[in-house]
Amino acid sequence: MKLTIERLGHLGDAIAQGPDGPVFVNMALPGEEVEGEVVDGKMAAPRILVPSDDRVKAPCRHYKSCGGCSLQHASESFVADWKKSIVAGALTAQGLAFTLTDIETSPAQSRRRATFSAKRTKKGALIGFHARASDTIIDVPDCTLVKPELRAAMPILEKLAVAFGSRKGELSISVTWSLSGLDVAVKGGKPLDGQLRIDLAVFAGQAGLARLAWDGEAVATNSAPAQAFGAAHVTPPSGSFLQATEHGENTLVSHVLETVSGAKRVVDLFAGCGTFSLPIAAHSEVHAVEGVADMMTALDTGWRRAQGLKRVTTETRDLFRRPLLEDEFKGFDAVVIDPPRAGAEAQMRILAEAAVPIISAVSCNPVTFARDAKILVDAGYEMGPVTVVDQFRWSPHTEVAAGFTRAKK
Repeated sequence: MKLTIERLGHLGDAIAQGPDGPVFVNMALPGEEVEGEVVDGKMAAPRILVPSDDRVKAPCRHYKSCGGCSLQHASESFVADWKKSIVAGALTAQGLAFTLTDIETSPAQSRRRATFSAKRTKKGALIGFHARASDTIIDVPDCTLVKPELRAAMPILEKLAVAFGSRKGELSISVTWSLSGLDVAVKGGKPLDGQLRIDLAVFAGQAGLARLAWDGEAVATNSAPAQAFGAAHVTPPSGSFLQATEHGENTLVSHVLETVSGAKRVVDLFAGCGTFSLPIAAHSEVHAVEGVADMMTALDTGWRRAQGLKRVTTETRDLFRRPLLEDEFKGFDAVVIDPPRAGAEAQMRILAEAAVPIISAVSCNPVTFARDAKILVDAGYEMGPVTVVDQFRWSPHTEVAAGFTRAKK
């Protein structure tokens, strides 16, 4: 079947109109003419008859087989414009007037955290990412996405899988670069017992890992796997949230700092381990709120050990079940809010009524960001320029940030 690609969907799949409805085409671009077999509305192996001017040679030799990236066949300018169009479309759908800044894209080989799949084989172990829409693991020794330090860890991960994995099951191994080495968290392994704890601790020491966790339990910490948040060094709990790249984090932090500049007291909602709280504390007092107690403990410890920061207080609170109430915002000059992908509709409605003068909103989901921004604008806030951040290079994921201002009641 021959088809012409009309557009890209939000997940990066090319979409053409077939005789029986939309057809999703793998690794194609708008305007291209393609030919291939269509099964259940999908063309998995298209032949490109007329290529787009935006088609480029993928920079990674693993691209055609690996499912870790989805847009390496498109030019950087095309991907940037496409991601900006996703943000613009979400804001337009809410009837919002807006200005988009130039997109900030993290460089290649900058991802500091990744989750690899691992499985024992007859001759050793296979480490890598899954193939597209498959359980097959693809070896990716020359991955262009992750930091070189993560690529260099592949032999260590292979030894880990050989020693402690199973040929029947699959290990999920999350690896995070830290200031003191690699922070490794394994899921799907054998049940922990006394001997396994000893063996894992010995392995972590011999491999030079900063920390090794097994199914949620830290079994060895040879050196605190710290991250720098402003002037503070924080050791996040194993497996906790961390911005994907230092470039992306620095871009978002700079945006937040500029937005809340001049505020004496700031409340940071969905604060995590202090990505924004601790840099802000160089100039303002901060009250950090997060639903995970261990993350609040890590933030507090990092603040207490740092020098020259203003007062930071913490509160463990599920902001979906118990959002901060209007009177709890009294005395704060600014709010920072960075919710999960679902957004924070209930909290935003209360925040809009509280009329805090400055709000710095960050989001990993343009659709829920636009929904929540509409709540603030309808309440009398003015939305500043929207910054688009692409730290998930070659993927459909996009992050946004904007400042909102309003005169006090």
